[in-house]
Formats: sequence, C-alpha cells, structure tokens
Amino acid sequence: MSRILIVGGGYIGLYTARRLERRVRSGAHQLVMVSPENHMTYQPFLPEVASGLIDPRAVVVPLRSALRRTRLILGEVERIDVDGRSARIRLPDGRPRDEPFDVAVIGAGSWSRTLPIPGLAEHAVGFKTLPEAIWLRNRVLAQLDTASEAEDEEERRTALGFVFVGAGFAGIEAIGELEDFARAALATYPRGMANEMRWVMVEAADRILPELDRGLATYAAERLRERGIEIRTDTRLVSIEDGVVRLSDASSIGAATVVWTAGVRPSPLASASGLPVDDRGRLRVDRALRVEGIDGLWAAGDVAAVPDPDDPSGSSPPTAQHALRQAKLLAENVAAELDGRPPQPFRYRNKGMLCSLGHYQGVADPLGVRIRGFPAWFLHRTYHLLYMPTFGRKVRIALDWTVALLFPRDLAQLGSLEHPRDAFRRSAGS
Repeated sequence: MSRILIVGGGYIGLYTARRLERRVRSGAHQLVMVSPENHMTYQPFLPEVASGLIDPRAVVVPLRSALRRTRLILGEVERIDVDGRSARIRLPDGRPRDEPFDVAVIGAGSWSRTLPIPGLAEHAVGFKTLPEAIWLRNRVLAQLDTASEAEDEEERRTALGFVFVGAGFAGIEAIGELEDFARAALATYPRGMANEMRWVMVEAADRILPELDRGLATYAAERLRERGIEIRTDTRLVSIEDGVVRLSDASSIGAATVVWTAGVRPSPLASASGLPVDDRGRLRVDRALRVEGIDGLWAAGDVAAVPDPDDPSGSSPPTAQHALRQAKLLAENVAAELDGRPPQPFRYRNKGMLCSLGHYQGVADPLGVRIRGFPAWFLHRTYHLLYMPTFGRKVRIALDWTVALLFPRDLAQLGSLEHPRDAFRRSAGS
C-alpha cells in the first residue's frame, strides 16, 4: 500500500485530499494529512469575522469531518527528506516524529511577509489568521473603551488611531470592514469620539489595489476617503514606538493599533528541506504541478511558483480561485500518475477580482466587466459563499448575514478570552 502525504490543511490540502478520496482506491493507497490546525480557514471571510458580521466558527471547516478516508496528524512539518522519503513533524507537545511517504503533496501555504522595521514585530499584528481577526475585533472595542475614559486628549487620539500598512485586497477589505464596525459601535459611546477616530491606509506603491484596473482602484479610494479613511500612497512605514507611527513622508501618526497586510511569503519548508526554489523561496514546479527533478513530489498554492504564460509575472498569482483549481488538478494528476496515465498541465485564466469595501460598497471586474458599488459588494459575497466548503457552513454564513440585517451588531468585547487563566490566578493569589 502506497502512502500519500499531504502537507498543510488549507485550500490545497483540503481540496486535494477530498478529490483524492474519490480518485484513489482505499485498499491500494493510504492518505495522510499533516496540519498545524484541525480545520481549514476560509480567509476571504476574515474581514467580516473581524467586523462581527460572521461567527468565527462559520468560516472554519473541521478537517476530520470533511475528510472521510484521510488520517489527520496535528503538527507542523519542519523538513522533508526526499532521499529517505519521510517528513520530520513537530507535534503540538513539541515531540518530533518522522512520517514516511511514497508520494508527497506540499501545500504549506504562506506566512506574513515582514520587513526589518523598528517596532514592527513588537507592536503590529497581521491579518491572515482567524485569531488575528478575532483579536482585531476585540482590539477595536477595547480602544473605544480606553478612549471613552481617557482624560488626556493625546492619549484619547492615540487610542482612536488605526494604521493599516499594505493596500492590497486583504488590507483594503480589512480597513473597510473594521472602520464600518467601529462607526456602528460609536453609537453607544459619548458623542464627539467619531471626530477623533482616525483610520489610515499606508501603501508603498502609487495607488491602492494594484491588481485591479486603475479606474476601479480610484473609485475604491474615493469611496474610502468619503468615509474619512486617509490613504497615503508612495509612503512607507519607518518605525513604531510608544504609540507613534512614523512614515517615510516625515509625518507621524498617533496610533495604538497597527495592522500589517503588506503581502505574504511562502512557507520556509521548501528552503529548509533543500528543495528547488525560485528567488522568492517558492517551490519550482512544472505545468503539471510536479516539483522539478523530484519524482513523487507535488506542490501548489502560495508555496509553489506555478507556471502561467498568461500572467505577466510568468506564474499564477496567490489567489483563492487559483488555489482551488490547482488543488483539483493536482489530485487528478497524482491519481493519474499512480494509474500509469500522463498528468495534465495546469491551465486557468483569471475570471476577475472581487474586493469588498465594507458599508455595502465594492469593486469587481468579473470576465473583464467593471462593476462598482452595491452590485460589486453583493457579487463578492455571493461568489465567496458559493465557494465556501460544505453546505452547513454556507447556511451558517447566510443566517449570520440575515441576522446582521435585522438586528444591531453584537458589541461584546471578549478580549479576556485571550487570557483565560487570569481570573483563576487572581482567585488563587487572593
């Protein structure tokens, strides 16, 4: 019996495993997945989790229930030994473990791409994971509480300062949803705080949303500015220190919250394993998603440089729509090679991009058609609801949206959940 090891439980891991369960015979092949979490997170919905429109549990898919024939190992793959055909895994309790394989699928995904900026690691937060989205929601409410009780004007303005760095899709959707959330929450706070709240988007390029048509990006910038969101293009973050954010245009912003959304980098697994990578650390693969020069090793998603002659960069962009198609083809190709059939090349033409701006506004260019405003926002929701895995999750999200239309937002600040033992420690020490 051959062992197929799937590294990562994200888009690539989950969709590859689900299709392989249908394509390979259970008696001849064993499927094993290694994932740091027991669920897959549907990242396009993280902004709405942060703004309280969707329950966090609705955007995660439990891997054990979604996969019927795949054995799940919780842990992180630290190294792949190609010659020994095994993967070194670090289990949640820190113990190492070697897992053998005959075929390996690498879908380890990406990490936030940071820069050596003073204070960034100590004071900023990313926006790529579910805990980060939940933390930001709690943070916004906590800062509103802090500002409402602050007697010092500078302290109050710093508490109400929110700076986002990186104006790609993740950054724009995050600032749009969270600003909308904060405005709704201010209805329960003292008057005047709305005028002191400050939301700033910092972007090193000359415009926001560089992946979109310039006209659509300009429209998005105009709608955000109408809501009071400042957009600083051609500007870089210089440092963060004591609630002061310094920028390359020599300006300083008092802000207690800094969100870093300035891109991602591939998981270091490939480099750490001595596998062939490009200058950005992505695995080099051929059109069929096979790792170059290594039999039985496959990769896709953010961790791989998938050739794409139709893209100006020469490789597929790191988007959810590409990852979903790559995962399905990868599973088909693995099954084909196990059966002695030739694998097929990856071909996919981008169907367009979607971006929600919050406040029932969005921009989109499906099939080259430019859409703005409410129709684009509605299309964004519809598209991602369609591709959300499992019917149960789709229903939960639709119900959350319905409740949000009929009732005010839930403004409970649950930041104490991040330190669940504090109350018990206080009791034990009293």
